Formats: sequence, C-alpha cells, structure tokens
Amino acid sequence: MKHPAWTRTLLAVSLALNLGVLVALALRPAPVAPPQAASQPAVHLPDYLQLTPEQRARWDALEAPFLHDLSANWSDIRRHRDALVRHIFAATPDRAAIDAEQATIGRLQAAQQQRVIAQLLAERALLEEGQRQRLLQLLLGRYAEEATEEELLHRK
Repeated sequence: MKHPAWTRTLLAVSLALNLGVLVALALRPAPVAPPQAASQPAVHLPDYLQLTPEQRARWDALEAPFLHDLSANWSDIRRHRDALVRHIFAATPDRAAIDAEQATIGRLQAAQQQRVIAQLLAERALLEEGQRQRLLQLLLGRYAEEATEEELLHRK
C-alpha cells in the first residue's frame, strides 16, 4: 500500500512530538515544597500546650472571632495586592494608584499585626508559665523560618 509523502511526514511529526513530551515529563524536576511547610508540621495548639478543659473553653472563645477577623483581613490584603500588581504591570502604570494600593495594604497589615498582638496577649493571659514558654518557643521557631511568597518565588 502506497502512502503519500504528507502522511509519512505527519506521522513523523506526531511521533517526534509524542517523544518530546515523554522526554520533557521524564526530565522535569520534582516539585519542591516551601521550606517552612517541610520543616515544621502543623500543630494543634490546644493539644500542644496541654490546655486544661477550662483553658480550652476560654481558648476556643478567643480563637473563633480572631480567626474570622484574620481571614477577612487577609482577603482584603489579597484583593489590594492583586490590584497593586495589576497597576504595576498595566500598559501605562499609574504611580498614584500604585501608591494608594501600597498605603492601603500597609494600613491593613498594621491592623492585622495589632489583631495578632491582641490575640497573643489574650492567649498569654490564660496560659500558665510552662505553656507560655512552649508557645514562645514555637512562635520564635516559626518566625525564624518564615519567608514571604515573594521571597520563595525569587529563590533559586
């Protein structure tokens, strides 16, 4: 059976493409988890701190509104970061809009930091000294390894 030249060429191109995809899949590097995710597993703080039943009830009462506020604030920060990046990479960047987004993000981050400080002070008040020390060491360890997403993006 005689095959026209174009079908043989099409078959050769298809085989080359398939082979190229297989080689690319075989040679691609394995995905790497962010350093802080790999080094420190998730901790359930009430268990880690060995809270008493009374402490756990107080902890839960403090934690729910804090986590709700934190989530809402992060959502606002994310929205303004998206807008900031879009302004920066616009066809014609508007410096006033960039500065306004940056200022808004700064205010939201300052409010976020104040929430965290207030929460840590409230948690400190309900913990005993040994529990405070465990929490202190955990936080210092986490903060020492923490990197921003931008830092992780630009690391080689």
